[in-house]
Amino acid sequence: MPETYFVVPETAHNALVQAAYQHRGYHADEAAEGARFCAEASRHGIRTHNGIKALHLDHLFGSGSKGCVPGAQIEEKPSKFKAAKIWNANRKLGQSTAYRAMEEAIRLADEFGVGTVSVDNAFHYLWGGGYVMDAARRGYIAYTNCTAALAEVVPFGGKFPTLGTNPHSWGFPTTDAVGYPIVIDWATSVVAMGRVQQLAREGKSLPPDAAVDENGAPTTDPKKAKYLVPFGAHKGYGLSLINEIVAGFIGGSLPTLRNRWDKAEGDKGTCCFFFQVMHPEAINGGAFAKGRNQSENVKAVIADVLGHGNERCMLPGQLEAGWAKHTAAAGGLLFTKAELDAFDELAAECGTAVWDRISFATYAV
Repeated sequence: MPETYFVVPETAHNALVQAAYQHRGYHADEAAEGARFCAEASRHGIRTHNGIKALHLDHLFGSGSKGCVPGAQIEEKPSKFKAAKIWNANRKLGQSTAYRAMEEAIRLADEFGVGTVSVDNAFHYLWGGGYVMDAARRGYIAYTNCTAALAEVVPFGGKFPTLGTNPHSWGFPTTDAVGYPIVIDWATSVVAMGRVQQLAREGKSLPPDAAVDENGAPTTDPKKAKYLVPFGAHKGYGLSLINEIVAGFIGGSLPTLRNRWDKAEGDKGTCCFFFQVMHPEAINGGAFAKGRNQSENVKAVIADVLGHGNERCMLPGQLEAGWAKHTAAAGGLLFTKAELDAFDELAAECGTAVWDRISFATYAV
């Protein structure tokens, strides 16, 4: 059954989100980047990482705690490798840091074919898919991973949460081949905590075997969900562990201390990011079958995957591209009534007028 959404002008959305960030002490450029990111998440239907989630995360672990410092400046650390940058984010807003890191990785890829940016002392950047999608639209192969804000995932076979939801995000420049970038973006838990919060707002249930309550018993009630479990048992556990180990090489400390400042005294409680961008020509072997060029070859590979009776299968990134079309057709960002109520709370917090929802059009998806 179609669900009806309110259509919020993007300018109104960005003004409120930016005002909320600035009310919390963020500089105008950071607040604008935070608002830009939240709009992109909403544009592509990523409701688990929209402005509500971003500002809630900031309240819990960012400017409302010790995880983020408004106005912080990124410090570049020495590196003996020209294509590899190392940054100390000094707890700068995660979206601002991530936008800058991806731009730098793209610049390095233009010069060296590949570029990496490793970031220590970071604050969570939310939806990794947004950054790699933007790079892929511009013709690059991009990857990022991060350590999540909290250790709230129980490792396979364990009983205590020692891992983050630890997402991986890949973006591929496939617009010519399929009409949009293929974006493979996933938390390594069955669901992200943002999804739990969204379902709680909407009064909906979790899928089975996605979360446990405070006693470790499986639950589908998002209001009782205390900890998450990895997807794919040992496979999701291994993928989540990658992020923790990469962060360990960068400078991240114990996962169970992350953003738990009462326990991190004298230690580190910040996140780590890793970005990598490849220029497609840097991996071009040149020996494509039947005289195809690189672009034609990628298109042929995708067509083969979706052939043989698989024509109705979806590609990663297809849902996001489809939602972006709905957003464009509606002429604004799409939110539920429960989400508008949450935005009203943000407006009250920063002393701005609540949205006149009566003036908003509606759109069914």
